[in-house]
Amino acid sequence: MQSEREPVVAGMFYNMEPRQLAMQVGELFSGVKPGKTFKMVVSPHAGYPYSGKTAAHAVAAMQRTGNYIILGPNHTGLGPRFSVMGSGSWRTPLGDCRIDNGLADKLKGCGCLTEDSLAHSQEHSIEVQLPFLQYKFKSFGFVPVCIANLGYSDDFLEKCVTLGKTVAGIVKTGDAGVIASSDFSHYLPLEIANKKDGAALEQILKLDLPGFFQTLEEEDASVCGFGPIAVAMAAARELGMHPELIHKSSSGDETGDYGSVVTYYAIGFG
Repeated sequence: MQSEREPVVAGMFYNMEPRQLAMQVGELFSGVKPGKTFKMVVSPHAGYPYSGKTAAHAVAAMQRTGNYIILGPNHTGLGPRFSVMGSGSWRTPLGDCRIDNGLADKLKGCGCLTEDSLAHSQEHSIEVQLPFLQYKFKSFGFVPVCIANLGYSDDFLEKCVTLGKTVAGIVKTGDAGVIASSDFSHYLPLEIANKKDGAALEQILKLDLPGFFQTLEEEDASVCGFGPIAVAMAAARELGMHPELIHKSSSGDETGDYGSVVTYYAIGFG
């Protein structure tokens, strides 16, 4: 049964009035210079005044495709650990984004995704990516995948790799681009955040999945979307891609408070 998901963070994370939202996103894109493009990116998901500049750099670097797979962490705890919403549409102030049923079915072929709308009902990490895609690409299909990150177990890593291999097969055909939605360090002094982020980033750029999980655990890191990032890394390894850092920022750039920051990274895989 098809359903329409209404936005849950419009008016909080981004402007809820269509014209004002278009202006807000347009201003964020205006600071991005043309450069290399990628089939997959990591993009942050905080309020636009804080992470929007880095998100704009991530989405601006994406190649145009007909569809986009958006992998987001599950902050709410609702629904199963790996969930996909396979039909319907998501509404934003800029219009409706249609879920591509066929692409969702291909993803479900991995065997670890459960069809579920509850996990997506209150989750912001995927929603906040859509206005950027709408502003840049106007019309597209997408599939939302929500992943609950509950630890760094071998079983969880194996499921991320399995899903990543399925994603790789789809990306290889040119049927979809991928966004892995994640913020990095949360509420730490910038110097400490940079150290923890740097250790995690080193593993991402090497596409070292076990090393990524081990580093996050050793550093007591707070990368909220490590599951989505791991899926993107697994897909990139399968496709022989090379990650690159596109942009980074922190909430302190907006607030002026560098004693307690959330950090944001745009990373491309191409």
